[in-house]
Amino acid sequence: MLKVKQIKSKIACKPDQVKTLEALGLHKIRQVKEHEDNAVIRGMIYKVRHLVEVTES
Repeated sequence: MLKVKQIKSKIACKPDQVKTLEALGLHKIRQVKEHEDNAVIRGMIYKVRHLVEVTES
């Protein structure tokens, strides 16, 4: 399992990055969501890596 935490605002981000954050279930700063560790989630995290913090649990 991966814990994904939004650490920066999505204001002034590209629209596809905003949609990626929403697809990860992140809407507010400091919000945390857990996801299964698979290639799809890893790709989404890579796309918004400057906005999120990831920890493995």
